[in-house]
Amino acid sequence: MRLARVTVFAGHFGSGKTSIAIAYALWAKQQEEHVLLCDLDIMNPYSKMADAADALAKAGIRVIASRFANTNVDAPAMPVEALAVFDDSDITGIIDLGGDNHGALALGRYADFLRNGGDYEMLLVLNQYRPLTRSFSDLYEIKNEIEIASKVGFTGLINNSNLAAETTLQDVIATADFAAKASEKLALPLKMTVLDERLIQSAEAKEMALLAMGELFPMTPYKNKL
Repeated sequence: MRLARVTVFAGHFGSGKTSIAIAYALWAKQQEEHVLLCDLDIMNPYSKMADAADALAKAGIRVIASRFANTNVDAPAMPVEALAVFDDSDITGIIDLGGDNHGALALGRYADFLRNGGDYEMLLVLNQYRPLTRSFSDLYEIKNEIEIASKVGFTGLINNSNLAAETTLQDVIATADFAAKASEKLALPLKMTVLDERLIQSAEAKEMALLAMGELFPMTPYKNKL
């Protein structure tokens, strides 16, 4: 998958976008020197990103998250340091955008950079096994809500359909048709399908390319990786 200067992961609550953003930042760090992982989920003060901050720092990845994350202070304010993602051209920025249109409002402040020739990807994460992204109408609604609130258009889809630790390769393969039709109906290319690293090593996983599921991206639990 092409590594853009700024990559935004967005989707409904529970779609898995934060875990993908963390794994993607680790992958990006293998290619670029200055990687910044930014949590723009201003609606949720309990941040998995903050939990991973120390481990990511050991990998040389700078993390920006609300200073109120994992506290009982409800202060939906975007950290000022997030400006670095857009102002410093030497930085490869990975952004975890808050779920639904309310969280997407945070990105609207930087919409001009992204729309006016900025090198970016904004990727809609779907999980067919989650109740709020099981239908095309659900995906279409969340896509429109986020695009209107953020003032930025999506550039692609990510299939992150999984059943957590119980996921089998067949569970993911079973979502190939849904992901392909979602790509067609939303007019967005399917950029990649996320697979747990234990599955992506299998011989059967190599055959998934024939199902037009996009590039296979390994999901490595960051606590085990670092």
